[in-house]
Amino acid sequence: MHQFPLLTRPLQVPPSAVLSGKRITARIKHQVRKLELHLPADTRSEVWNVDRSKELGAARAEDDREKNQETKGKERSGEEPRLSEVRMQSEEVPQKGTYMLGIVRDGQLYLHPISQTHQFRPTLTYLDMLSRKNKRNRSGDDSDSDDGPPPDPDEPAPVMLPKKEKQSSGESREVQVIARKTEDKGSGQIQGGLSVVRREMLQAIRIEEDEEWENLQFYDITTNESAESFEGVFCQSTKLLECKTDITAFLKEIQGL
Repeated sequence: MHQFPLLTRPLQVPPSAVLSGKRITARIKHQVRKLELHLPADTRSEVWNVDRSKELGAARAEDDREKNQETKGKERSGEEPRLSEVRMQSEEVPQKGTYMLGIVRDGQLYLHPISQTHQFRPTLTYLDMLSRKNKRNRSGDDSDSDDGPPPDPDEPAPVMLPKKEKQSSGESREVQVIARKTEDKGSGQIQGGLSVVRREMLQAIRIEEDEEWENLQFYDITTNESAESFEGVFCQSTKLLECKTDITAFLKEIQGL
């Protein structure tokens, strides 16, 4: 099941984009279970800023190159990149229990099991790229150099050794130092756990960026392919089923009762 933050508006190409021959495209990463939709934007002059689209388009192209997410064959050679589409990327929602899709048709209830649930949201990572670029321009540095990733908060900070000073000649004293093993194991586990979580997150991001996108064919609700898929949800058999489970066995299977 795919959920889109469009409220009552259908997932369709704007009329101005339809006249230009544009359509919705889709792609998928099977290993990390990521889906992405590219929706053409409404580029009418009264609702669209062409100059701003060029600035944001350049930032998105640079962001794609940095993350190895470029769409092959999308941009023509020598063409200035523009932000002409909205990208919506999915996040898989963990399912608690078994979800079913229910549709009432001709007085009958049809149930269809849901194996995965994905929520789509617009991707705006190119804004971070544009912000870093503007920050470099304000500082007067045109290079692409950066300060690098932030330090790992779980790693111990480097120890700064103080400068040696001449000790005054005086009476020497004997100092005893005793190293005790700490009994508080909770703090060490928390610190180590944070490091493990950080490494797992970075590894997941790296795997997602390394996997190649695979193009998909998108069919909206007005196509015959979409209508056939919708009809496949309904059972074509009219044979009546007989329930052989009594109410007592059914209630015993419900947890918490």
